[in-house]
Amino acid sequence: MQNDDRTTRPRGRGRAHGTWGADHPGHGWGGGRRRMRRGDIRRAVLSALAEGPAHGYEVMRRLEGRSGGIWRPSPGSVYPTLQMLEDEGLVRSHPADGTRVYELTETGSAEAAAGDSEGRPPWERGDDGGRLRALREAATGTLLAARQVAGAGSPEQIDRAVEIVQQARRDLYRLLAGD
Repeated sequence: MQNDDRTTRPRGRGRAHGTWGADHPGHGWGGGRRRMRRGDIRRAVLSALAEGPAHGYEVMRRLEGRSGGIWRPSPGSVYPTLQMLEDEGLVRSHPADGTRVYELTETGSAEAAAGDSEGRPPWERGDDGGRLRALREAATGTLLAARQVAGAGSPEQIDRAVEIVQQARRDLYRLLAGD
């Protein structure tokens, strides 16, 4: 039997899943999944719960939405943080509809209101002016336009669209190379 990429690659992973490969270092926006500093996930979860009670996946959705999709916290970071916050008395939980719902205690609300000493969400640090979000929106718009050409364009238009996208890719690499 031939051992090729299809037999060695894990199933269910790759660019077809997730947001433009953001799950894989070096393939996401800004060099891979945006890593938070110690304490950032804690503050982020508190701020997400300040909007109201939520289960763990709702907390993750809120944070992804707030960051414009740049930051997608994993269950492996959110659930332990929720447990830690509950142990500290900042969050309480109760079962509801087959899931566990978390809400801030009075102490947790005060800490969430105090916010972060830097005054900016973790996913915006190092991104002066929302540049990563703007790049992502521009690339997504280009992808949507390419899909329109693929679905409604003539063969000549599709060929021209391929040239345009390939030229844009080359220009971006030249930009990184400093040319």
